Amino acid sequence: MKISFRASMAVTTAIAGAAIAGAAAADTYKIGITQNNVGVDSYQTTYEKAFIAAAGENDNVEAVVLDAGGDVARQIAQMEDLIQQEVDAIIIWPTNGKAVIPAVRKAYQADIPVIVTNSNIDEQGFDFVASFSGPDNITQGSRSAEIMCDKFKEMGIEDEAQIVQISGQPGYTTAIERAKGFEDRLPEVCPDVNLVETQPGDWNREKSQKVMEAFLVKYDDIDGVYAGDDNMGVGALNAAKAAGRDGIIFVGATNFAVGYEAMGRGEYWGSIYQSPVDDAEAALKTALDILNGEDVPFLNYFDTPKITQDNMDEFSKPVF
Repeated sequence: MKISFRASMAVTTAIAGAAIAGAAAADTYKIGITQNNVGVDSYQTTYEKAFIAAAGENDNVEAVVLDAGGDVARQIAQMEDLIQQEVDAIIIWPTNGKAVIPAVRKAYQADIPVIVTNSNIDEQGFDFVASFSGPDNITQGSRSAEIMCDKFKEMGIEDEAQIVQISGQPGYTTAIERAKGFEDRLPEVCPDVNLVETQPGDWNREKSQKVMEAFLVKYDDIDGVYAGDDNMGVGALNAAKAAGRDGIIFVGATNFAVGYEAMGRGEYWGSIYQSPVDDAEAALKTALDILNGEDVPFLNYFDTPKITQDNMDEFSKPVF
C-alpha cells in the first residue's frame, strides 16, 4: 500500500488508502477530510486514528486528512484547498456550523459531494450537503435528561432538584443540539427540576472544572450536573470532590474512558455511549456509498445508547 504525506496549513497528513472492508469500489477516489480540532480531546484524536486505519484497508481511495485546529478560517482555507485539488468528495467536521457554509457551498458548486461528520452544519447549508454521518445529538441530550430524571425519581428529589449545565463550545452544532435535547426533554419527564444556569466548558476538562468551581460558590444547593460530554463532566466532578460537595449526580452525553472509570468508582452516574471508531468508519463509508451511487439517507445516524452505573457492565470501556 502506498503512503504519502503533504503539508497544509497546520496539522496535515495525507495517506493513501480507502475505507472499511466491503466498501471499496472499482474506481479510485480521492477523498479529503477536514477535521475540527484533533488535539482538543481524546475522542477526536481516536477518531483520526480510526479514520486513517479504516482508510488503510483498501487501495482504491486516496485520503487527504487535514485538521483545522479549531480555527474556522483555517478550515475554510482547507476546504478551498481540497476543492482546488479536485477531490471526489469532502468530509468535514465543522468548527462552526454557520461559518463554514460558504465553503461547503463552493464545494457543492464544484460538483464535489460534501459529507458532514459528527456535528452537523446549520440548516441553512443543508442544500449543499450530500449527507450527515454521525450521532443524533438531540436524541443524546434527550436521553441524558431521562437518565438524570430517572435517578432523581429513584432518590425521591424529582420535585425539588436543582441542576446546572456545562455545555460545549458556543456556535458548535453538537453543543447546541445536545443542550437543546436536554432542555426540551427534561421538563417533559421531570417538570419540577430547575435548571438554574448554563455555562460553556468548550469541551475542555480544565475549563469545565473552573466553571463548576464558580457554580459551587454561587449555588449552595446543586443536585445534578449535565455536561455535553464526559471530558467536561469529569472536570466538574473534580471540582465538586475538591470542594467536598458530595451527592451531586453527574450525567454526560458522550462516555469517555475517564467517565466510565468514574462510573465504576460510583462517582459519576451516567452518560451516552458513542464510539469514535464507529463515527470515523461511518463517515468514510458514507462518502464511498455516495460516490458509488448508492442511496444514502441525508441524516445517516448511528445509535448511541444510555449507559449508567446499573448497566455499564454491558459496555466495553471506551478507548478514548
